[in-house]
Amino acid sequence: MSPRALTSCVLLGVVAAGLAARAFLPAAVAGPVGDMLYATLVVLLVAVVRPRTGPVTVALVGFAVCAAVELFQLTGVPAALAERVPAVRLVLGTTFWAPDLLLYAVGAVVGGALCIAVARAGRGRRR
Repeated sequence: MSPRALTSCVLLGVVAAGLAARAFLPAAVAGPVGDMLYATLVVLLVAVVRPRTGPVTVALVGFAVCAAVELFQLTGVPAALAERVPAVRLVLGTTFWAPDLLLYAVGAVVGGALCIAVARAGRGRRR
């Protein structure tokens, strides 16, 4: 399996974990877990789009995207869009909350670690 395909499989696992967290965990836990997994998902999406990019760079870009989305919430545009298209809430959120940035950093580290694991798995198969 190619690194991109393996990363895509891991990405789908992260989506499933996020949906499961939302469905089965109390809101006080599901929210932070969801924020962390959101950042992990973004990192993995960057890795799928740019598969030859190193895991540290992928993690930093993923974190930067998440931080930009969080700061975009200060404009009120995501909240207005979410009123018209409720699914936008899952992608852009609606309300700025500074602690989310810490959760995104944790999720970016997890995403970077998953990218390292995928790269090692790919190297092991080539031997």
